[in-house]
Amino acid sequence: MNNDHLQLFVRVASTQNISLAGSELGLSPPVASMHLNKLEESLGVKLIHRTTRKVSLTEEGREFLPHAEEVLSAVDRAKASVGAGSFTPRGTIRVTAPSSFGRMHIVPALKGFVSEYPHLKVDLRQSDNIVDMVEGGFDIAIRNAALNDSSLVARKLASDTRIICASPDYIKQFGEPKTPQELQQHSCINLIGIEHWEFESDDGIQRIKPNSTIRIDNGESTRDACVDGAGITISSIWCCDKELREGKLVQVLKDYKLVNNSAIWAVYPSSRLIAPKVRAFIDYFVKRFGDTPYWERS
Repeated sequence: MNNDHLQLFVRVASTQNISLAGSELGLSPPVASMHLNKLEESLGVKLIHRTTRKVSLTEEGREFLPHAEEVLSAVDRAKASVGAGSFTPRGTIRVTAPSSFGRMHIVPALKGFVSEYPHLKVDLRQSDNIVDMVEGGFDIAIRNAALNDSSLVARKLASDTRIICASPDYIKQFGEPKTPQELQQHSCINLIGIEHWEFESDDGIQRIKPNSTIRIDNGESTRDACVDGAGITISSIWCCDKELREGKLVQVLKDYKLVNNSAIWAVYPSSRLIAPKVRAFIDYFVKRFGDTPYWERS
């Protein structure tokens, strides 16, 4: 197989136009068609349906596409290892992210990302479950949990500061706790999987088991229930900064810092050479979030 033929095929898959894809690579329409024919002949399968109006991938073409992208990515990584040539991140980058963080902070940035990298496509899957990256075929996973897999590499994207908060209406009706111990006298909204709230103190770590009248498996829903006055909760600032600014939530127990070892990480399979598309994605979001992420700036 010829790498130039693979590159053309990937661009045709993206543009669904042989003439346009060929033009991007400096090829006339007849030459572009000839290259695609040669690729199909070398594989012994038809990759593209051609009509007078448009082109589309065959089932075999759709199956072949991610492999073609990976071959081109491997060539770029090999060139990068010896500082040879210049290359542009391309292909499809497959990302998995937590539902709330993905919706609030990844999705709004995708327009800018694909504008900066027009040869890249993004396949984003949002789930609060920890997925198997290899089995799922993902290039990057956005996580806020500690890394416990030696086959993966983690790059910190942003801090994940968490606070205790309540709505003004709840405080007006039930009062504001002054110490962590007083939380046990209040209704609390808890994220499923977090059984204790831990606070730093001069006497060490204080572990409080909140009176969880409501338990939810989603951070945004937990926050919304708190805004509604259903109880006191823990929330990441990236999730509740808008409600704090608008006065729908207020921070309580400010003098008691939560024990928090979490951060927002970009996780990817361990490799001596990082794929250009993975590097582009990580660098873009590191720059976007900054040393102090925008949701923590006053």
